[in-house]
Amino acid sequence: MNISIWLTRTKIGGGNFVKKIICNNLGLCSYYHSPTSSTTLLNSHLSNSTIRSKDYGFHRKGTFRFLYSSSSSVMFDGGRRHNATKAGGQLLSENDTENIVFKESQGEEFPGGKIGFTSEMNFLPGSSEKRVQCYRVLDEDGYPLSSTTMEHVSKEVGLKVYSGMVRLQTMDKYFYEAQRQGRLSFYMTSFGEEAINLASAAALTSDDLILAQYREPGILLWRGFTLQEFANQCFGNNAGHGKGRQMPVHYGSKNLNFMTISSPLATQLPQAVGVAYSLKIEKKDACVVAYFGDGTTSEGDFHAAMNFAAVMDAPIVFICRNNGWAISTPVTDQFRSDGIVVKGPSYGIQSIRVDGNDALAIYGAVHKAREMAINEQRPILIEAMTYRVGHHSTSDDSTKYRPIDEIEHWKTMHSPITRMRKWIERKGWWSEKHELDLQSDLINQVKNAIGEAEKAVKPQLRYLFTDVYEDLPTNLIEQERLLRETVQRHPQDFPIDVPL
Repeated sequence: MNISIWLTRTKIGGGNFVKKIICNNLGLCSYYHSPTSSTTLLNSHLSNSTIRSKDYGFHRKGTFRFLYSSSSSVMFDGGRRHNATKAGGQLLSENDTENIVFKESQGEEFPGGKIGFTSEMNFLPGSSEKRVQCYRVLDEDGYPLSSTTMEHVSKEVGLKVYSGMVRLQTMDKYFYEAQRQGRLSFYMTSFGEEAINLASAAALTSDDLILAQYREPGILLWRGFTLQEFANQCFGNNAGHGKGRQMPVHYGSKNLNFMTISSPLATQLPQAVGVAYSLKIEKKDACVVAYFGDGTTSEGDFHAAMNFAAVMDAPIVFICRNNGWAISTPVTDQFRSDGIVVKGPSYGIQSIRVDGNDALAIYGAVHKAREMAINEQRPILIEAMTYRVGHHSTSDDSTKYRPIDEIEHWKTMHSPITRMRKWIERKGWWSEKHELDLQSDLINQVKNAIGEAEKAVKPQLRYLFTDVYEDLPTNLIEQERLLRETVQRHPQDFPIDVPL
């Protein structure tokens, strides 16, 4: 004899299952949810009679039924409706039906908040087949998209953004060549990422604090850092703010609220959240903006910073330059998720993906993100989609791991500078003469800055040990003494242009 047991879940005793039916030859029933009061529940094939829910108390809204079988194969089916069940013997009596009701739970208060329950086993997908769309204002030819909404950009701002992009490109070109000539020890360019630099800087105020990586010199350009200051830092002369104690391109400016760059990836991100939290405590009308590349998201500090910012409701805007490459590692080898933008919601952070080669889209997105971060006191994540046209650094030859025609395609077909120029020309703000004058002037400025920096006096030896402690500790005093003794014993091994 095949014995089947009808089970119900009760509110009493933490939702225990209770046996309700034992009958002969009853087939295994599907899991069944009855949303109405008139659903046919059981058919007796012996009596050809229909047992309706209204006759046996199954009219309560949101009830669930489970049927268990003692047969060797047990299955829970997810069907929406159970039409008929064969019964070979005794049927349910009214006395047995009074508690055959399992109400759908409305949720439980777990630590962290109320969570609803479901009887369906569903695993969240690893990633969606449909990728997150990318916000854009201008198409490749510099025409505004008909359906887009854009932040108003004045003539003054538009021209400053464009000229700043050209200035950054020109500086990169000649500084890179200076390194190749052996005049600089190291350099990194921002080719292809000029729009992210200048347009994001234009959307901020001078009170906003910047913690950047090493491909954001355009923010400093926008805020007034001169070409001479860039050259002085790269050449490590006495006029440079770091006095030769940092690698080239590791800029910083206290006056311009730009924290000095450090080489290790992601270290600036938890620090940026801490700075943002201090602004929150002091109720400042400003935010922190932290820049980083796609490779940084593979570092633990990135995840720590995201969670830290979300939990503390820190007014910070994270801007990720997804340029496709972490040195020689492509994004396809870094993560299986849909880029970086989807990482934000997992930490409870509102996020947006933006065309990083569209200056107007970057300007609008950063302007809105800043507004949200300050007014709502919350973090925002921006993923700026772009392409690293240049090599990672002067220590890298990217043609060893990516095709040259790919680089040329992005350089010519997707140039953020060309797109912005087309837009300002259609606005009547720019002409070929303006372009020629700007290019000529910038080339002269950059060359002069390099020449002056190269001739400047090098920092004295003592600056290796200063500007950290107010009073030099004894261990550093001893190190300086030993260094000077070593230089005196082996003068031929030390540069003659460094004053002792």
